[in-house]
Amino acid sequence: MTSSADRWRVQEGALQLYRLFDVADAIDLSKAEAIAAAPRSRLRLETAQGSAAFEIPAPPLHLALGERTLRLSSGPRVVQAEARLYDYGVVSVVYRLPIPPGTPLEALVPLAEELAAAPTPALDAEARREADELCRALAPTLSRPHAWDGLETYHVFFVRRFDRPVGAAELLAEAPLAKLLLGEGSATPLSEGEREDVLKHRFSYLADDLAVVDWNSAFVLEPSGVGDIPDLLEFATAHLLELRYYDALLDRELSRIYDELDAGGRFQNVFTRRYGRLRRRTAALLLELTEMTERLENAVKIIGDFYLARLWQSAIRRFRLPAWQETVLRKQQLLSGVNALLGDAADTSRGQLMELAVILLILGEFLLALAVH
Repeated sequence: MTSSADRWRVQEGALQLYRLFDVADAIDLSKAEAIAAAPRSRLRLETAQGSAAFEIPAPPLHLALGERTLRLSSGPRVVQAEARLYDYGVVSVVYRLPIPPGTPLEALVPLAEELAAAPTPALDAEARREADELCRALAPTLSRPHAWDGLETYHVFFVRRFDRPVGAAELLAEAPLAKLLLGEGSATPLSEGEREDVLKHRFSYLADDLAVVDWNSAFVLEPSGVGDIPDLLEFATAHLLELRYYDALLDRELSRIYDELDAGGRFQNVFTRRYGRLRRRTAALLLELTEMTERLENAVKIIGDFYLARLWQSAIRRFRLPAWQETVLRKQQLLSGVNALLGDAADTSRGQLMELAVILLILGEFLLALAVH
């Protein structure tokens, strides 16, 4: 007799492992497409019916990297590797791990638990090596490349079909989806509140498809095999990475400005033009932040598909993108205020210097007149 844990056997599917890195301020995708050695194409997101679901002004460049062997704690895993390059300087390395036919969902929980642990050093290091190699090969296409230790991770359990017809309602009611997405291998069941918190971010268009979106992983059942939902979640993860990068950049820049202001006295700042240099640097960073915001806002536009629009909005909330945007905006406003204060301080110092010069000239003329008489 088949146990309840073995009822949900995947017949065709894959686990998609995403590692995203911010490598430059921008990437010239047309130039990268021309010089890339790997098989390449531009991403085009479609619905299951084949119609265009998204408007992407600068479609990411897709590169096929071939077969790899990942050394995970649970053992070596053979995967297909690929990469996507985004014009705002992000490289996404994707590993597709096929799920052997007949694998129960419950049997994937230990692997999900391993991937949910932070960090996953072997996997992260391998993905960073792939990204670094791509950056070296495509160096002429990178605008102001930089090294940043941060990265974003995401995992998608993508199932095309089970070994029997399965509906979305049945999966939600009985399958161990919450345990799978949380990577919770405990024999003790999840609380009903925790389970519902994971499963409430669920979407179905037809009775036999399902998407459950969590903050670090997702489960997608898509009989058509169309990968629009994983691709959309990758876009959201790339946006989160960019906001995290600029949040860290703003922290460093504000700290450096305060240190430089403390390092020298008022007159030293005037005569060494410290204020001018600081103002130019902060102005350049503010311009860069404005360009980044515009690129992110225009990166993806959903056209005529309210189902995917709802899923996109849910992913944005689940990834806490509005909170990150608010944090970056607040620090951007603080930087703008500092820039204005630097200008005011420089003007004040120059004004005081001019007043002192006038006083000295008047005093000199007065002393000269006394000497003559």
